[in-house]
Amino acid sequence: MKLRVLGCSGGIGGNFRTTSLLLDHDILIDAGTGLGDLSLAEMSQIDHIFITHSHLDHIACLPLLVDSVGFMRDKSLLIHATAETLAILQRHIFNWETWPDFSVIPNTHQPVMQYEEIRLGEAVEVGGRKLTPLPVNHVVPAVGFKIDSGEACLVFSGDTTTCDAFWHAVNGIQNLRYLIVETAFSDAEKELAVLSKHLCPSLLEEELAKLKSHPEIFITHLKPGEVELTMKQIAERMTKHSPLILQNGQEFEF
Repeated sequence: MKLRVLGCSGGIGGNFRTTSLLLDHDILIDAGTGLGDLSLAEMSQIDHIFITHSHLDHIACLPLLVDSVGFMRDKSLLIHATAETLAILQRHIFNWETWPDFSVIPNTHQPVMQYEEIRLGEAVEVGGRKLTPLPVNHVVPAVGFKIDSGEACLVFSGDTTTCDAFWHAVNGIQNLRYLIVETAFSDAEKELAVLSKHLCPSLLEEELAKLKSHPEIFITHLKPGEVELTMKQIAERMTKHSPLILQNGQEFEF
């Protein structure tokens, strides 16, 4: 199994792209602006999109992807998300006002896309690969994902702040190889991190103290303009772990 980082920034500008991860060639995790760097042929091969939550930096390119390649495909594109997130997408995005409702185009019998509800702790198997929603704590309903190849696991936190339930689930994974966790703000903006339910270096330090295993750790969702400062603060605080910055184009095999 191969995971390619299409975007991992907390904003845009220059080379910054927001969150989108491509699993092999046919599964997408979140649909931020990083998705837009794929070719049309690559986009047309995506059969499944797993959404962590409804915030724009994680779904910005979803409506455009559906419109661009939907009619190139011979089967529906499956959108996997919790019931709460699916309701938000239906109410605010695919509502005929913000964007057409492709769940009924060209008809309800064979639509361009279909919604598939996911539930916490229940794995979805796609061709031998298992994706399991994990509990996180954000300002809108959200999940992280455990991605299991059968040989090893990668965990992606999505957006979260302090969440004991997340670390309880992570600590139950015996073959965890990689952990991708957000840190959206520097410690200078800790109040904003708490208000918006994100992490900053001091909160990350407290959260990683709950981790019982030693996977390779990568930091995602850094705000443009604060990347170096935030990573410097993380490095100064970490004694048990040595997190690295996640990079666009980075690949993980597991």
